[in-house]
Amino acid sequence: MPEILTAGEILVEIMRTGQDVPLDVQGYFYGPFPSGAPAIFIDQAACLGHKAAIIGAVGKDEFGEKTLKRLDLDGVDLSFVSVLEEYATAVAFVSYRKDGSRKFLYHIPYAAAGHLTLPSEDRLKGVRLFHVMGCSVMISPAVREVIFATAKIVKKNGGLVSFDPNLRLELLKKEELHDVIGGIIGITDILLPGERELAQITGKSDTDRAASHLFRRGVSVLVIKRGREGALLMKEDQRISAPPIEIREIDPTGAGDAFDAGFLCGYMEGLAPQQCLSLANGCGALNASHFGPMEGVFNRSYVEYFLKSRQ
Repeated sequence: MPEILTAGEILVEIMRTGQDVPLDVQGYFYGPFPSGAPAIFIDQAACLGHKAAIIGAVGKDEFGEKTLKRLDLDGVDLSFVSVLEEYATAVAFVSYRKDGSRKFLYHIPYAAAGHLTLPSEDRLKGVRLFHVMGCSVMISPAVREVIFATAKIVKKNGGLVSFDPNLRLELLKKEELHDVIGGIIGITDILLPGERELAQITGKSDTDRAASHLFRRGVSVLVIKRGREGALLMKEDQRISAPPIEIREIDPTGAGDAFDAGFLCGYMEGLAPQQCLSLANGCGALNASHFGPMEGVFNRSYVEYFLKSRQ
């Protein structure tokens, strides 16, 4: 029985080899790399030593085999994953810009990742934390329904719900952002947004006002990812900051997902807030310093070695 569970897209990512090469221009790509925000998150959680599982689906093809092989190798419980013959494994194409931003082209809603299966309530007993990614609830109403239903069951059973907005507006189509994520925020215990996402989901540019708004909605822990400014943990009566770890950034894709895993694993272990932030920053920094969404995911002993080497 998993302790930490997530749900959403398991996919392969195919990336431009150079910067400022748009996706509509002929050119070279790297890949395929195992990816998908919830898949990266759960891979890092498993590597940190936790019983971790993902609700997902892949096609019966080489891309699906590659992603499942990687997750299985790192210890992720794949018993909630479907292998579908009638659909292909989802794909994301990515181009990088010199200013550090990225452009994504997703093939998800009509791929296997768009067809999740809701587990029975019995199978969800014992789940202590269910982690939701905003990009996953944006895939389609059907996927969103499975994720919301799972979150409600875990919450009813006394577990926690964490949420990373991880906004990918390319997936929204004609839906409004607040209609898509409002329901999950209403049952979220731990929220892990970036600074820009915090303003987008609350409509408030001031951090303290945004935090107060979220605490009134029931969020108990707010962890703000601030990039080169480090991270900030806020509760109604507490405010703790952690400096960034200086690294040479190679590929930012997946860094936020690894950060989530570091923080939430530390939180589930009962570590002090500063230790949770340190573990999160370590996982995020390692991920960003390697090319490929999961290529910077490491086990607990190496993350701890990395952190000590930076002291």
